[in-house]
Amino acid sequence: MIDFQTDSVEMPLLDEGRLFRWLTAVAAGYDRMLGNICYRFCSDDVILSANRQFLQHDYYTDVITFDYTRGRKVGGDILISLDTVASNAASLGVAYERELLRVIVHGLLHLCGEHDKLPGEREQMECAEDRALRLYDEMGEK
Repeated sequence: MIDFQTDSVEMPLLDEGRLFRWLTAVAAGYDRMLGNICYRFCSDDVILSANRQFLQHDYYTDVITFDYTRGRKVGGDILISLDTVASNAASLGVAYERELLRVIVHGLLHLCGEHDKLPGEREQMECAEDRALRLYDEMGEK
């Protein structure tokens, strides 16, 4: 089950059915299945507070993933700052909607075992995001 919630922001426009099918397919590519996942869209202030409280990081970020995966069933809470998504989209010169999809799948990829902290991991994560975004595009064409 995937749940979408907001905290201090308006809910972005999402095709929840397509997102569910897409995220299910991405997880299956890692031999995983979806468990309970909650996407919580928030402001920079909310994500900064969470970053300080839970990770002892004093900076803004676009996504924080809390992993509750058990075996092959992925689950967790994924906190996404829509403010940072918007500023990243502008600085990268990409559409806000596309950057939001990238961050949504980024959280799921963490639950599937991808990492982005050590040398080489960031590039591997970006490749996984790109593959997932191509899959999203293909699913829309059917």
